[in-house]
Amino acid sequence: MNKGIEKERIILGIDPGTAIMGYGVLRVLNNKPELLAMGVIDLRKYTDHYLKLGRIFTRVQGIVDSYLPDELAIEAPFFGKNVQSMLKLGRAQGVAMAAAMSRDVPITEYAPLKIKMAITGNGKASKEQVADMLQRILHIPKSSMLPQLDATDALGAAYCHFLQSNRIETGVNYSNWKDFIAKNPAKVSKLKLKK
Repeated sequence: MNKGIEKERIILGIDPGTAIMGYGVLRVLNNKPELLAMGVIDLRKYTDHYLKLGRIFTRVQGIVDSYLPDELAIEAPFFGKNVQSMLKLGRAQGVAMAAAMSRDVPITEYAPLKIKMAITGNGKASKEQVADMLQRILHIPKSSMLPQLDATDALGAAYCHFLQSNRIETGVNYSNWKDFIAKNPAKVSKLKLKK
């Protein structure tokens, strides 16, 4: 019996940073994700911001060339109070995106809250909670987990993208249960309650 062709895709996740940038690579075969790689790009030894940006560009291109991802999921910068930090982080994200685009990799951006919500069910989950859930979901041995949570944050972006791209689009949106019932009266059975 022919099972057909197994569909495979590779998702690269990136957690942008100017000191440490995380990356995670998921291999999805027949709609089952597995960890292919995760790591960090350590930029702390570079004092010049422009050297950091150049290093981000070449390292992300190298990761893309090594794993040939079909898609990139990147975490959007979190809006903080420090404008200079936000500017630097935005530049790092932009350079990582440019490196992927230079290799024709489509990009999807996710807010940190959305990533945390997709993985833990809590948009305010800690980095440690995200790492713990990913370890369980993807069956990652403890020995393979990295101490840098930037790597698991990046893997979280990739896993969030996997979940989002597998959502069934119905074409119909509901604002609440009352709206669902109003639009689907045949799907709702009325219960007779005994008094």
